Amino acid sequence: MDVFRMVAAQIAAVRLPLFTVTLTAVPRGRTPVLLILHWHGFRTEPEGRPNRKAAEPVPSSALQLNADWANLEQLDRTMLDAAWQLGAWDLAREERRACNTAGASEREALECRQAFGDDPLGHLGETRMVAEAPDREDMMHLGARVGYVRWAFRPVRGGVWQEGAEDDTLAADGGRVPPCPVGAWQAAGRRTGLTRYRLGRISRLILP
Repeated sequence: MDVFRMVAAQIAAVRLPLFTVTLTAVPRGRTPVLLILHWHGFRTEPEGRPNRKAAEPVPSSALQLNADWANLEQLDRTMLDAAWQLGAWDLAREERRACNTAGASEREALECRQAFGDDPLGHLGETRMVAEAPDREDMMHLGARVGYVRWAFRPVRGGVWQEGAEDDTLAADGGRVPPCPVGAWQAAGRRTGLTRYRLGRISRLILP
């Protein structure tokens, strides 16, 4: 699984800057994972549609990846590689418990749905995502039963964050040369947890 190449190919095809890249997986090896690209841009609606604005946000892209992975460390490594090459300041890995259990809040259920690309807060049920993920709903229901893991980073190369980025590790295009020097950390397992991998560095003094 090469997330960097997939994201780079999508940037070239869509030709819009990215806001955030996320990957969501159920902690069960050899199950599909969901890559979501959140774009920064607007699209113009066709003329003749009443009560519509002239432009609306470009929907996110959801891609189902059916790669053969055995443990979370493998997903950690592919996301670290993508975040490194795309110039992200850091990579967050969030481990969440099942929300279909006693004591789980409505907020946990909402965040689970959002992690798998479901938007219950969308206006009038409109689609805010272009999905190539036939098993997305099944993945979401399984995640609600057993928990899920979500990675997220904000790309500088090909992203909206390139202008004004303060990071001494970046090349002129906002990316970095592989390999990523940061190794994967052990997952929390059955517990919830947030791990933040620091990738960027500032070694100079920044004056106001």
